[in-house]
Amino acid sequence: MNFFQKLFNRPPRPGKPLPVTDDTFEADVLKSKIPVVVDFWSPTCAPCQVMAGLLNELGPQFAGRVNIYKLNVNENPTTATRFRIMSVPTVIFFKQGKIVDLFSGLLPLNPLKEKLEKLAG
Repeated sequence: MNFFQKLFNRPPRPGKPLPVTDDTFEADVLKSKIPVVVDFWSPTCAPCQVMAGLLNELGPQFAGRVNIYKLNVNENPTTATRFRIMSVPTVIFFKQGKIVDLFSGLLPLNPLKEKLEKLAG
């Protein structure tokens, strides 16, 4: 919970992408009971900022059906290496701890929404 959420006692917005790290990846992603999307990104990547905006926009529509996480590849090299992330943004879709889809680069809003709907199934 960030400073403003504490100040105003507001919970995080449902569906908002949350950070995941090398230390929390297994519990948050691989052991999740519901499908998960992980956005592998870097703070110096302009397309990553666009992808973040798209996931922020779509996230609330999938709250409770799909968890959306963001993994900073610069701060979490172990997980980025494990999944052979060679470029960012790369988005990986997981179901029951297994990869079911992925893409690198930007994906327009509607195709991204279709992938999320298929994942939420």
